[in-house]
Amino acid sequence: MNPGARRVQRVYLVLLLLHTLAASFIWGINTLFLLDAGLTNAQAFAANAFFTAGLVFFEVPTGVVADMRGRRLSYLLGTLTLALSTLLYLLMWRISAPFWAWALASALLGLGFTFFSGAVQAWLVDALKAQGYDGALDPVFARGEIVEGVAMLGGSVLGGYLAQVTNLGVPYLLRAAALALSFVTAFLLMHDLGFTPKRDAGVVRQAKAVLRGAIQYGFANRPVRWVMIASAFTDGVSIYGFYAMQPYLLDLYGDPKAYGIAGLSAAIVGGAQIAGGLLVSPLSRVAPRRTTLLQTAVVASGLTLVLIGLVPRFPVAVGLLVVWGLLFATVTPVRQAYLNELIPSEQRATGLSFDSLMGSGGGVVAQPLLGKAADVWGYPASYVCGAAIQLMAALFIWLVRRERPDL
Repeated sequence: MNPGARRVQRVYLVLLLLHTLAASFIWGINTLFLLDAGLTNAQAFAANAFFTAGLVFFEVPTGVVADMRGRRLSYLLGTLTLALSTLLYLLMWRISAPFWAWALASALLGLGFTFFSGAVQAWLVDALKAQGYDGALDPVFARGEIVEGVAMLGGSVLGGYLAQVTNLGVPYLLRAAALALSFVTAFLLMHDLGFTPKRDAGVVRQAKAVLRGAIQYGFANRPVRWVMIASAFTDGVSIYGFYAMQPYLLDLYGDPKAYGIAGLSAAIVGGAQIAGGLLVSPLSRVAPRRTTLLQTAVVASGLTLVLIGLVPRFPVAVGLLVVWGLLFATVTPVRQAYLNELIPSEQRATGLSFDSLMGSGGGVVAQPLLGKAADVWGYPASYVCGAAIQLMAALFIWLVRRERPDL
C-alpha cells in the first residue's frame, strides 16, 4: 500500500474509532435507559423500531446527498444530527416524556445514522482508488472491524460503569461530547478524493439519475438483490438480539441495577469484533468463496440464537453471545467487500444505503414483534422466534451462490 492510500486508511480508521466510541457509550444501557424512563418492553422496542423506521425512510435520501454533494458533507451532517438527538433523548428521560415523543426522537436518531451508512464506505473506496490502491478490500474492512470492536469494547464498558456509579444519563452526555470531537476531526481530515460532487444540474434531475443508477446496479442486480433481501432477516433480528441482551443478562444475573453487567453485553460483542476481524484473512484462504462464509455465518448464528433461548443460564448466555458476536464480526467485512465490488462509484453511497434500508426495514418489523414476544413469553422464547426469522436468510444466500458461482 502506497503512502497516500495508507493515509486514507488511517483517516478512515480514526473516523470509525471516534464514531463507534461515541455510539457505544450507550449501547450497553440503552434499553435499560428506556425502561427507566417508564416504557414497557414492548414500548422500548417499539421506540427502537421507530429508530429503524427513520433509517428506512431516510436511507436513500441521505445516500443521494452523499452521491450528489459529497461524502464529507454527509458525515458532518450525521455527526451534528446525532449529537442534537442524543441531547434530546437525555431531556426526555429527565422529564419522563410520553411514548410518542420517544418515537419522534428515535426517528431523528435514525436520520443521523443514515448520513453515515454508505457514505463512509463509499468515501474509503473512492479515496483508495484515487491514490492508486488496487488491492483487495476485505483486509481494509477487516481492520475497520477490529477498530470498531476496540471502540465498542472500551466505550460500552465505560458507559456501563459510569451509569452504575452515577446515573443512566451520564453516558449520553459523554456521547454528545465524543460526537463533537468526531465532527471537528472529520472537518479537518476528511476530504472527498476520487469523487467530484455534482453541482452542474438541477437537484431533482441529479437525484433521479443517482437513484436510477443505484437501482440498476443495486437492487435490480440479482447477486446484489439477494444479499440485500437476506439482510432484512439477519439485521432485523440482530438489532433486537443485541438490545434485548441487556435486560436478559440482568434477569439471569439476578440484579436489575447491575448496569455494568448490561454494558458487558456490548463489550463482549466488541471483543468478538476484534477477533472476527483478525479471522477474516485466514478464513478467506480456507473458503475463498465469499458466499460460503456468508451462508455458514447465517446458519451458525441462527443456531446460536436458538441455544441462547433454550439454555437460560448466565454463563451459558455470555459464552453464546461471544460466539454470536464472533460470527457477525467475521462475515461483515466479507459482505462489505462483496457489495462494494459490484456497485459502481457514482451510485455506491446510494446503493449501499439501499442495503442498509433493507436491514432497517427488517428491524422495523422484527423489533416490536419480538419485544411483544418477550412481554408475553419471556426473553428466551423471543430469541428462539428471532432464530426462526434469521434462518430464512439462508435461502437468499443460496440464491446468490447460484447467480454468481465465482463469488
